[in-house]
Amino acid sequence: MPRSNPSAADVAYRFVKDLILSSQLPGGTMVSEGEIAGQLALSRTPVREAFLRLESEGWLRLYPKRGAVVVPIAAGEAHAVIDARLLLEVHAVQSLATDADRARLRADLVSLVAEQAAALDCGDVDAYSRHDTAFHLAIVAAGGNALLTSFSLTLSERQHRMVARSLWQDVERAEAFVAGHERLADLIGAGDSDGFEAALRRHLHDAHLTGRAADAASL
Repeated sequence: MPRSNPSAADVAYRFVKDLILSSQLPGGTMVSEGEIAGQLALSRTPVREAFLRLESEGWLRLYPKRGAVVVPIAAGEAHAVIDARLLLEVHAVQSLATDADRARLRADLVSLVAEQAAALDCGDVDAYSRHDTAFHLAIVAAGGNALLTSFSLTLSERQHRMVARSLWQDVERAEAFVAGHERLADLIGAGDSDGFEAALRRHLHDAHLTGRAADAASL
């Protein structure tokens, strides 16, 4: 069946959420329904629906007749997100029952790493970031728990917001993260869950700390 076109509310939701995740709408920023409706050439009704959805997910705080404020990143959120992602991804890898399962996941991850490297070579920052998210989601999805996979997507979005966009535009840093993905894939293929956990911990913390350094440098 052909895919149906997204509704106006879906378009507005995705547009505003992308602005938040990319830090084009930083925490504390006030945004109005009229402003977004004007940018998208939509009526206010679908934008209002999008705002309500974003509020339910914790991205916006609504103020009647005034607009909405982007919810700032909470103190300690970064470490909480990293800890949760570690639990999910390590659990998924430990759940792989056979060498064939591990080899299959490694092959999928190697393919994603190649696509991410290609995106970096082309200077496609958005594609690079999407492949980064897809890599980690593939690991959790391999564990076979749809609920945990959905939760992992939420965590990835939150960390993506914390990591400065300039991180993905620094070629040397970006190449290091591609190499980190290659290492993680190899550890999965080798069945080394302890080595995977240690490498993943370094990978996630490096992403967060590098992102913070990039943020500070831009001030």
